[in-house]
Amino acid sequence: MSILHRTTSSITSLFGTLAVLAACFAPVSARAAEPPIAPPSLAGAIGWLNSPPLTLESLRGKVVLVDFWTYSCINCLRTLPHVRAWAERYAAQGLVVVGVHTPEFAFEKNLANIQRAMQDLKIGFPVAVDSNFAVWRSFQNRAWPAFYLVDARGRIRHQQYGEGDFDATEKMIQALLKESGTDAARKPMPSVALDTRGVGLPPDMANAKSPETYVGYQQAESFASPGGIVRERAHAYTPGTPRLNEWGLAGEWTVQPEFAELNRAGGSVVVRFHARDLHLVLGRASAGTPLRFRLTLDGKPPGADHGVDTDADGNGVIDAERLYQLVRQQGRIGDRTIEIRFLDPGARAFAFTFG
Repeated sequence: MSILHRTTSSITSLFGTLAVLAACFAPVSARAAEPPIAPPSLAGAIGWLNSPPLTLESLRGKVVLVDFWTYSCINCLRTLPHVRAWAERYAAQGLVVVGVHTPEFAFEKNLANIQRAMQDLKIGFPVAVDSNFAVWRSFQNRAWPAFYLVDARGRIRHQQYGEGDFDATEKMIQALLKESGTDAARKPMPSVALDTRGVGLPPDMANAKSPETYVGYQQAESFASPGGIVRERAHAYTPGTPRLNEWGLAGEWTVQPEFAELNRAGGSVVVRFHARDLHLVLGRASAGTPLRFRLTLDGKPPGADHGVDTDADGNGVIDAERLYQLVRQQGRIGDRTIEIRFLDPGARAFAFTFG
């Protein structure tokens, strides 16, 4: 999702302005000019997964890659193949990968949701649960995803905001391991293949002409339904006729700051886009029964252009609060209109992203 996606209430409370959020929508190769001035810390995480609590002090002598991510961010998901490969390839040489899971949407604070996502994503490295943004603030971080490379003496030597420029990060990992001077750093490095199936595939930048699109009113833009968004009360919408990069609602919805919730079965979200991939972060008003949906592309089932979370007929199920890949086009990319119709009430739509 561009570089930074979703939650606004948490970030706004931390930084006091949505301008900080907008600053994070930088090109995928953007890099900060200077590292944080104050010494960063991993203190303040509310819990740890795959590891007892770690500190940068306890990791002295190791090269540490700190990866800020959140599990429903498409940009984070597309960096994970590289992070997993680095963790596996360089562990014996002295690299420690530490994930810092800092949520954007409220549901990403739920520990069970994080644990399920880590299992689904095959994340075996340590992860700090940073639901209160303590580690984020310590690093003065401002984007998802973000990499910080800490050398064996505890100094930040490299940082990268957003996906992309992976070769530069890996070369710095190699340089810092060599610089550490340990015998382990001289061990041969195994060959590790990148697993870029599904959402891990890099974006088709030549055809990615649609921006991240929020559905909750706090960041919603380009809304095409007549009359605009009605905040925090049930309202019957018609979709209008969205132009490229516009979207609309059909049926009875209640639009909240982070999401729109469907009140009656049969409502839909319509968006016109230009990209190879289309994703939508979805959730449910209450856990339990999966919620069904069906999508069409230009009024027809997607066929071979369906995503990993839909079939050729356009059918899908919301079974967790996460990002769903709805479309991956196989042929020529053009302007398309997608309609996602929800067959059960209680569906929540958060944000579209593209690739």
